[in-house]
Amino acid sequence: MTKAELVNQVAQTVNISRSEADTIVTEVLDSIVHSLREGDSVEFRGFGSFRIRTRPARKGRNPKSGETVEVPAKTIPFFKAAKQLRDAVADANPADG
Repeated sequence: MTKAELVNQVAQTVNISRSEADTIVTEVLDSIVHSLREGDSVEFRGFGSFRIRTRPARKGRNPKSGETVEVPAKTIPFFKAAKQLRDAVADANPADG
């Protein structure tokens, strides 16, 4: 699902204009990003949580030349699905589990 598809689904479900739904979806996503930038976690009960993880610096290898390179530490967003979400997806795809 793309952001545009999500906006269309919200607009139809709530019976509002597409531009209003776009504003709502954009604001929700911006709020999540802002909270993560501030170092806070974001949790949606029954869906999952977003947190920030720090990957330490490490030595890597350039696959083309084989040369060892330093990979700097970095901060990345991390999503952990709630048990209800994992179960819902597993129930929808019984052949996968």
